[in-house]
Amino acid sequence: MSTEVTEQTELPTHDVELSDVAAAKVRSLLEQEGRQDLRLRVAVQPGGCSGLIYQLYFDERLLDGDAVKDFDGVEVVVDKMSVPYLSGASIDFEDTISKQGFTIDNPNAEGSCACGDSFH
Repeated sequence: MSTEVTEQTELPTHDVELSDVAAAKVRSLLEQEGRQDLRLRVAVQPGGCSGLIYQLYFDERLLDGDAVKDFDGVEVVVDKMSVPYLSGASIDFEDTISKQGFTIDNPNAEGSCACGDSFH
């Protein structure tokens, strides 16, 4: 007998938004990789007194407590420790002469100091 949980339980969700442009870019990157099993993971770490350091990367794993939201086939995953810090944040993709890359607009990061704050 297998002890793995095979039933699909409802995963928690989060309040991070992914713009249509960013979702299209993620979809395009996944197609280039030839991988349909990857999700876009967003995480935060304390970053000095300026606020937060963001991590954006592809991940095939779903960890205990992860919150997931689907944007037209693109799953965005946030770990349970990062969810409160990313509530209301939006991810966009900029493609201009001066800059190309994902941007995160996070209302929670403004004017906050993470020095000495514990994420546990």
